[in-house]
Amino acid sequence: MSPERLNEHLRKTLSRGRVTETRPAGCPDLPLYLFDPGVLEGPLSHDEAQAVVAEPAYWSFCWASGQVLAQWILEHPEVVRGKVVLDFGTGSGVVAVAAALAGAARVIACDLDPAALDAAAANAALNGVALEYCRDWNCRPSGVDLMTAADVLYDPDNRPLLDVFLDAAPEVLLADSRVRNLGNDCYVQQAVIEARTWPDLNEFEEFNRVRIYRASRGG
Repeated sequence: MSPERLNEHLRKTLSRGRVTETRPAGCPDLPLYLFDPGVLEGPLSHDEAQAVVAEPAYWSFCWASGQVLAQWILEHPEVVRGKVVLDFGTGSGVVAVAAALAGAARVIACDLDPAALDAAAANAALNGVALEYCRDWNCRPSGVDLMTAADVLYDPDNRPLLDVFLDAAPEVLLADSRVRNLGNDCYVQQAVIEARTWPDLNEFEEFNRVRIYRASRGG
C-alpha cells in the first residue's frame, strides 16, 4: 500500500491533504505515514472545515494512547510474543505494527473504516511487517489470544467494550487517556505515561496522560 493511496483518502475532505513519513515522539522507533501539518499554512475554507469536522481522518494522526501502548509493547515483547493479537480500532495501525515487531505470531488490524485499514497496511509495509485485516468485528478470526485497543472509550456508550473484549479473548491490553476510572475491576493499571497526539492537536493536558491496563478473563 503506497502513501499516495492515503493522500487520495485525505483529499476527499481536504484538497491539500497529504501524509508524510514521521516518527511520533511517544514511539520514535516506528516510522509512520501521518498527516502533514505543513499543508495547513493557510486557513481552511468553510467547505474544507465542514468536511474535516464531519469526516475526520483520525487514522492520519497517532493519538497519545496509541503511541504509549505501542512503545510499551516494544519494551515488553513477552506480552505478545507468539500470540494471535487483534488490534481493535487500529487507526494508523501503530499498535498492530508494534505487536508484529515484538514477535506476535499473527496480528489482525480491525477497523470499520477502510481508509484506516489502508493506513495500517502502508505503515506495516513501512516497518517491514505483515498484518491481517478485518473490517467487520462480527467476522473477526477465531483463536485470538490477546486484544489490544487504544483510545476507544472517548464515547461513554463504548464502555461496554470492556466486557466485549474479554468475551472475545482471554487477555486484553488497553490504553486510554479519556476515562480516569474504568469501573471494571478486571482491568488492572500497569503504568501512567505522558504523550501528545502526533501531529500535535494541542489537546487539553489531561488527555496527554495515558493509562495502560491489562485484563484477563476471570479477573
